[in-house]
Amino acid sequence: MKIHTSNYWIKYFAANLKQERIDWRLTPQLMPAERANILKSLQAWQLGETSEGEHLLHASKKYAHTINDPEYPDAVKLFIKEEQKHGNNLGKYLDLIGEERIKKDWGDSMFRKIRYYNTNMELWTLAVITVESAAQIFYQALKDATNCSLLGQICTDILIDEAAHITFQRERLYIIFSQKNAFFKFTAYHAYTCFFICTSLIVWIAHKNLFKAGKLSFSRYFNKMKSKLRKVMGKNQLYQTQDNTHVSAKEILTA
Repeated sequence: MKIHTSNYWIKYFAANLKQERIDWRLTPQLMPAERANILKSLQAWQLGETSEGEHLLHASKKYAHTINDPEYPDAVKLFIKEEQKHGNNLGKYLDLIGEERIKKDWGDSMFRKIRYYNTNMELWTLAVITVESAAQIFYQALKDATNCSLLGQICTDILIDEAAHITFQRERLYIIFSQKNAFFKFTAYHAYTCFFICTSLIVWIAHKNLFKAGKLSFSRYFNKMKSKLRKVMGKNQLYQTQDNTHVSAKEILTA
């Protein structure tokens, strides 16, 4: 697996944030049935994209100090800024269709509590990869659930961003995983898989109406999530070091 430096990601995110892919001159075209199918999930996901990211940034600074990568927190800061852009764009769309930006949602509250107490970069990275993988399916379903061109452009913009976000986090998970010995690799791999599957089920429960409106049955959704699991943290992806010896983050980043 090719590992990019933190400086590479700083440059990438800085350039990508300047991209304008949405024509805000378009008028939202949302049928009543479409609105009913997507509104609650749209509001909940918009709320989830508005996090300040303070705890993630704190964890990234602590982690960067241990691996001697002072630029990593700056890359994380720009990553958070892109997520906030998604929240702002979804919020702007809600404003345009005359719907409120909600302040509380059970799913968002649960994940915020988990994030609040987490200072471990490995857990952060795993959580973000899992949610970003679900987000790719969510936004494609949201796009497919209506004929609104403006919403379609918003979703496409987010989907483009999310592809790079998963690569960014996947590289970090690989670096962290590669530093483990054989026993902890085995344990971590199964823990990653369990967390990914459980979170996938929670996302389905919270947004099944939206997924169904986007023509996704539970089996299709779950198969897509399992496919993403294999791509981002399957054994062929994580076990790419030549042996089970300890590999330092510095060695990986400078290879």
